[in-house]
Amino acid sequence: MPIRGMLRFADAVSSFEDAQFVVVGVPFDKTTTFRSGARFAPTVIREASLNFERENFEHGVSFGDIAVQDAGDLYEEGTVDEMVESIEEEARRIVSAKKFPMFIGGEHSITPPIVKAFGEISCISIDAHLDYRDEYQGLKNSHACSHRRIVESVGKGNAFAFGVRSISADEKVEDALYADAFEIHEKGVEKVFDRMLAKLKRKPVYLSLDIDGVDPAYAPGTGTPEPFGLTPWDVRYVINKLGERLVGFDVVEVCPPYDNGNTSILAARMMREVMAVKWKSGTAKAKK
Repeated sequence: MPIRGMLRFADAVSSFEDAQFVVVGVPFDKTTTFRSGARFAPTVIREASLNFERENFEHGVSFGDIAVQDAGDLYEEGTVDEMVESIEEEARRIVSAKKFPMFIGGEHSITPPIVKAFGEISCISIDAHLDYRDEYQGLKNSHACSHRRIVESVGKGNAFAFGVRSISADEKVEDALYADAFEIHEKGVEKVFDRMLAKLKRKPVYLSLDIDGVDPAYAPGTGTPEPFGLTPWDVRYVINKLGERLVGFDVVEVCPPYDNGNTSILAARMMREVMAVKWKSGTAKAKK
């Protein structure tokens, strides 16, 4: 179970029983391979969320009407594999209660166990890296293996990576479904994303936003930045296009020590965009 901290995500004042959305922080970056510090992100993103007005005027939504609980943080315990098991257990608690999970990483190794808790869904990862290695530095649950673990969980044809611009020689790309950032820039996010979305076999979609999928000009505070990335508007398009299909969300790989707070503000805003879009779709229950 998470340990509640003093700081809550903005407007997250509901009980678990009443909530539609449940926020959980995972301050974990044990498999980080370049710049560490993603463990600080849950606290800093919560702080950043307090910057925004309660009203989201473009969607006609007030967060005073949206039932959100902040369940606190899951803290690192034991090995990487044991931490992954703890994340899956917490995700199952939320999913089985028919809540919408909103996880804050931490690194991208937190995503596969969350997706696994759902069962038969699709998953989209916005990510600069394909992350399709079978293992990395002796770890199958490394952040560098996240997309492969997701595909193993949901099955081929039920997951794709979007915005990729870094693939290693040891990744079997013929087995992976992805759209690279260069094609997206050339043809437009709408055309490429809509084509990729049509490939998915299952309608319910879990969306994982690795913040390094966004160009470092907009999101420099990340562990493994890659130039030529997506814009925040591209990510917003993806969220709005998915709409009622969304069943869960996470934002990962925000590394607060490496910028002045802009990346955490963007991450918090994307979380609120997901909640507003899902609520607006009419598939979120009314606040009690």
